Amino acid sequence: MLNMLKQVADMKNQIGKVREIMQRVTATAEAGGGMVKVTANGNQRIIKIELDPEIVDPNDMEILSDLIIAGVNKALDEAAEAGQNELRDQAESFLPKDMDLSKFGL
Repeated sequence: MLNMLKQVADMKNQIGKVREIMQRVTATAEAGGGMVKVTANGNQRIIKIELDPEIVDPNDMEILSDLIIAGVNKALDEAAEAGQNELRDQAESFLPKDMDLSKFGL
């Protein structure tokens, strides 16, 4: 029983470490040929948006809005993929080698 509790505590520690790593994993995506750049982290939070000054036209905010949405969605997709890869790598480091992680979406 004590061994099982220790394993649970170890897994909690590993999960905490993975969460910290996910915060540091980032992906940057571009939209509009690089006019909009969006960076997201592995927790799927937008941490930076860069806009080319040439696209900021107060008379055409709809295009700017569309480019930002496209960049955000692409960055979130890439961050999710990078985070999933990191999560799988971390899980493989402490789970049994023959365990099929695909059942867990990894």
